[in-house]
Amino acid sequence: MHANSHLVELRVDRFVRERLVPGLHRRRTPLTVEWWEAPGEPVPFAEATASAFEPVSPGTRWGRPWGTTWFRATGTVPEGWGGDGTRVEVVADLGYSEDHPGFQAEATAYRPDGTVIKGLHPRNRYVPLAAASADGRSVEVVLEASSNPDVAGAGAFTFEPTPLGDLATAGREPRYRYDGVDLAEVDVEVWELLQDVTALRGLVAELPAGSRRAGALKALEDAVDAVDPDDVVGTAAAGRAALRPALDAGADASAHRVVAVGHAHIDSAWLWPTRETARKCARTFSNVLALMDEDPDLVFACSSAQQYAWVRDSQPELFERIKERVREGRFVPVGGMWVESDTNMPGGEALARQFVAGKRFFLEELGVEPEDVWLPDSFGYTAAMPQIALAAGARWFLTQKPSWNETNRMPHHTFWWEGIDGSRVFTHFPPADTYNSDVSAADLARAERNFSEKGRTDLSLLPFGYGDGGGGPTREMLAAAARTHDLEGSPRVELGDPHDFFRRAEAAYPDAPVWSGEMYLEFHRGTYTSQARTKRGNRRSEHLLREAELWATTAAVTTGAEYPYDALEQAWHTVLLQQFHDILPGSSIAWVHREAEAHYERVAGELETVVEDALASLAGEGDREVVFNAAPHDRDGVTALGAAVLDGSGPETPVRVEDSPDPDTGGWVVDNGLVRLVVDRDGLLASVRDLAAGGREVLAPGSRGALLQLHRDTPTQWDAWDVDEHYRRHTTDLVDAELVELVEKGPERVAVRVVRTFGSSRVEQVLALRAGSRVVDVELDVDWHERQKLLKLAFPLDVHADRAASEIQFGHVLRPTHTNTSWDAARFETCAHRWVHVGEPGYGVAVVNDSTYGHDVGRTSRGDAEATPGTTTTVRLSLLRAPVYPDPEADQGRHRLRAGLVVGAEVAEAVVEGYRANLPVRSVRGAAAPAPVVRVEGDPGVVVEAVKLAEDRSGDVVVRLYEAHGGRAHARLVAGFEASEVVETDLLERPLEQPRALTGSDGSLSLRPFQIATLRLRRAR
Repeated sequence: MHANSHLVELRVDRFVRERLVPGLHRRRTPLTVEWWEAPGEPVPFAEATASAFEPVSPGTRWGRPWGTTWFRATGTVPEGWGGDGTRVEVVADLGYSEDHPGFQAEATAYRPDGTVIKGLHPRNRYVPLAAASADGRSVEVVLEASSNPDVAGAGAFTFEPTPLGDLATAGREPRYRYDGVDLAEVDVEVWELLQDVTALRGLVAELPAGSRRAGALKALEDAVDAVDPDDVVGTAAAGRAALRPALDAGADASAHRVVAVGHAHIDSAWLWPTRETARKCARTFSNVLALMDEDPDLVFACSSAQQYAWVRDSQPELFERIKERVREGRFVPVGGMWVESDTNMPGGEALARQFVAGKRFFLEELGVEPEDVWLPDSFGYTAAMPQIALAAGARWFLTQKPSWNETNRMPHHTFWWEGIDGSRVFTHFPPADTYNSDVSAADLARAERNFSEKGRTDLSLLPFGYGDGGGGPTREMLAAAARTHDLEGSPRVELGDPHDFFRRAEAAYPDAPVWSGEMYLEFHRGTYTSQARTKRGNRRSEHLLREAELWATTAAVTTGAEYPYDALEQAWHTVLLQQFHDILPGSSIAWVHREAEAHYERVAGELETVVEDALASLAGEGDREVVFNAAPHDRDGVTALGAAVLDGSGPETPVRVEDSPDPDTGGWVVDNGLVRLVVDRDGLLASVRDLAAGGREVLAPGSRGALLQLHRDTPTQWDAWDVDEHYRRHTTDLVDAELVELVEKGPERVAVRVVRTFGSSRVEQVLALRAGSRVVDVELDVDWHERQKLLKLAFPLDVHADRAASEIQFGHVLRPTHTNTSWDAARFETCAHRWVHVGEPGYGVAVVNDSTYGHDVGRTSRGDAEATPGTTTTVRLSLLRAPVYPDPEADQGRHRLRAGLVVGAEVAEAVVEGYRANLPVRSVRGAAAPAPVVRVEGDPGVVVEAVKLAEDRSGDVVVRLYEAHGGRAHARLVAGFEASEVVETDLLERPLEQPRALTGSDGSLSLRPFQIATLRLRRAR
């Protein structure tokens, strides 16, 4: 019986391949085609069509990598075409190298007047006659074809180094073969039969042995028998009739219910540059609009305000059509963010601004406000997200990515997600484990099989449409949805709205289980480190934006200076775009990262100008040294968020240095009265003693600190994305030094310079101690030329810590340092922002940085032979990687990084030093120091994260602050100007109906652990 079933399946598959697919077109005739190749970057329609086109014939090679070729096809519909039972279409074959949408040649089809019709890709090659002909007979269509090289390797992701990701190395040889543009007469009945067979054949592949499977297979065999292979057109109706009873059989009452939402996850950059993404958006969105004209039930969910903005700016007519469908509720903006960003590495204010910028665009341009967060593909999710989402007016969260976990499976698909402050958002993972479904029987069966909430609810969401490289839904997918709407053996499928799905799901399962804390992705851990320049550009940009807004606000309020709204908004939009989840994580082609670095450099220049102008206005004319401190804490005699005039006196206790008395270690002893450290002859920290703690040794016995370690880094799967645990089995300690020299001797600072070479690389390392500081500074200048290596910086600490605190947005998370469970063991590489802290009762140590995100923290046994057995804790920073795909030159060249070992630190000190490492004071010449525009009185755990003028350009001052230590806090925000009112708002600066933090009209605050508060100070008019 099994053999016969298998033979029937083979027979059906051959019938589809050799009869139905070739029988779709009754007749085809070629159109007359001319072409013109743009010499450089893409050009507008009018410029292209005014150029000199030349004839082109099938078989011609076309398309240099990343080029644009325009094709103009003209002709006339032959007499007798387009009768009953047929539709006439333009069908283009651009010589696709593989049947792989979004990763190679694509085209935008235009009418002669320049309006967009739709996009073309390997699985969507047609243009309806009505769109290509004004009178139903004469035909003219213009194709803007992008010859994007297939960097993915036909979707196989072989991860082989390729020059194709960089315009400078991609070459100029044509990559595609033009195979013609034809008019084709499609037989509708044959097309419908193909969809019937596809749906039922897919169901058979998923059904267990039994009567339903046998019946469906019998129906397929009957259909093959009913269709005459020599007259497919004439007998297609008979084939459909044979399938009708099987397709009409209704689903079981207990069948899983699927809400299918049209979707096209378009990576804002990845294996293509952002300029190509803008065209992908136009192609995909026009495809969706064309399908909506055919199927009134299609609803399309689309995220990312940036992508709408690209279409608005490049295709205004298409954008107006999108707006009309948005008004109808069929083209549904989701997510509310500027882009689908990474959520691990963006700073707190940046993640908040993703929503501020995104929701502003949706409200102002489209008149809608999404109530969800839509991040199906980001590489893990910060525990700060629930609170940020709620503060932005979101209620729901959607992702699918945790299904990629290598080790542990998330226990829920529908649940409440709780963040570090206790906020919760209703969350759903589509159990089909894809955001690019084709509504196949396989996807539907997987959704029903995987769904964790069986017996409690029966509703899940299915995003369908070609994605990553775009494309979106197709008419074949809509046909599949129609056939599985009520089909025995299948989940019930309905086309629907994502927000309606969430309302229904929340109502059906209000007491859903709770997942607390971060949603760590057990995969793609290398994204915390790859492309270090991009990451440094992000960190520096975030802090420059903080400074620029703070000082520009202070200047506007204090001196009446003009606030640079437009410049700041443009800078934010650039930085937010580059936080997209394949740019900031370092997983894009070289073109993308070189472009990002150039953008960061431009943003830095613009923001430095804003800062310099504001400080000059604030300091006035004079010759005194005025020092400005943008950090939220007083330091070095300078008020938080303010300035001071320094008198030039030296430190009370200078830093001293002397030769080491130990002939075995050599080197120097450095002492500032708070910390005494020994730098040995190898340029390593041989000892770090906390003098305020009775001379306690900070480093683990027998170890040395500030140790560079080099690891083999050959991930099993995704090169730039992954760090696999086996890297730990291949470690080289870089202890040999070419040069160790004392380069600064105090009294403000003592510094030792160390030079090491290894492989093809060179590191210059400076170890320094400043007067009055409890921080051992480590400065690194690395000329990096390794391949598939990982460079880490290690601090073995004599601290028995069972958990580590790592800074995230608006707070920190606690992660185990042990591996008791599989969940603990899988978290072997983690993300932290400015600091990591480890401690035991009564004593702690922190490690701060200025641009690093990847860390690992673990415990090591001293062994029974030690005089004091026990465990120590090692904190390591992941500095550099060298993956070879998708950018074979990733991280090559010069890098400057800074870290610091904070001795005797609790979390409060870690917070302070983290800001210090990223916000150095600025010194200018002037007359006086202005007072801070705002200050916080009371609990030092209340930290100001942003000071700016209101988005509505009213001149009101907006302050965002949070509780940073993890405890309850009471404080008061005091304005340095006349404020008529203090109002608590959401992230979009709209007053809250019920204040959450503000307890009095005088700016008094009561914050729970890690709570964020946004306060609007109305300026007296």
